[in-house]
Amino acid sequence: MFATVSRGPQRSSRTQLVTAHLALAGAQIIFGLLPVIAHAVFAPGGLSPLAVGAWRVVAGSVVLFSLATAMYGRAVLPGRGDVARFVVAACLGVGLNQALYLEGLARSTPFNATLVMCLIPVFTFALATAVGLERFSVTRLAGVLIALAGTLPLLLDRGLTALGPYGLGNLLMVANTLSYSGYLIVSKPLVRRYPPIVVIAWSYALSLPFVPYFVWGERLAPLPGHAAAWWSLGYIIVFPTVIAYLFNMFALARVQASTTAIYIYAQPLITGLASWVALGERPTRPMLLAVPALFAGIWLVSRRPQDSALAASG
Repeated sequence: MFATVSRGPQRSSRTQLVTAHLALAGAQIIFGLLPVIAHAVFAPGGLSPLAVGAWRVVAGSVVLFSLATAMYGRAVLPGRGDVARFVVAACLGVGLNQALYLEGLARSTPFNATLVMCLIPVFTFALATAVGLERFSVTRLAGVLIALAGTLPLLLDRGLTALGPYGLGNLLMVANTLSYSGYLIVSKPLVRRYPPIVVIAWSYALSLPFVPYFVWGERLAPLPGHAAAWWSLGYIIVFPTVIAYLFNMFALARVQASTTAIYIYAQPLITGLASWVALGERPTRPMLLAVPALFAGIWLVSRRPQDSALAASG
């Protein structure tokens, strides 16, 4: 006779998997809408990118650190040997990251922003190879060069002597992706020793020294009569700063990290559709040239030698 197999745990596992994918999809929608909604707060009468960065760092620090403390108590305190790494991670992942991204977004378009953000996996693999965390291969080098070439039409669409109408903003966001990739490399050992929400909370809290620079000479509230700027700021604080991070952490506890990385490639589609509907932004020739190069480069860098075997096994 065959033993009776309980389906309870199997159904529970399947439910967790489904909810993890729903959380990942929700996070990408939140991040994909960010560049479109943020344009309302940057409009005349709204706030500067640095002022928005200040709001985001302060709010993120308060909310995420409160959650981390409530969940783990004194365990949130870092070991003495990890303090320096936490500080560097905070500078790369939040301080510089926020300033470069928001300043770049204010000088570019939402669709350009999501295309440039797709360089994060490429830069991450390149840095990981440089510091010895990943094995070098010619295929990955080709992927990095192809992806970088894909950004050139966005930066130099007026020729080699000018950055083009959105070139400076795109260049700032390229620097942002490099900064965030550095953050992923620096924080990787921390995530092995601390819960992800603790690492993220400290990244925000240790970025508070950037706030005086962010707010120096900046208006911290939209002018009267600009309700859309307030709604946009509220969205930035509540959703991309807090909820999307929690969605990602919920999913990371249930699926592999490689699965979460795949979802970032949905952001250009979400942003492109939202930009077309809300802002009337139509794809330009540099954008169309950038898309296939970026995705080809990302695929070459991200693929693993066992990919073909996995595909064959179904």
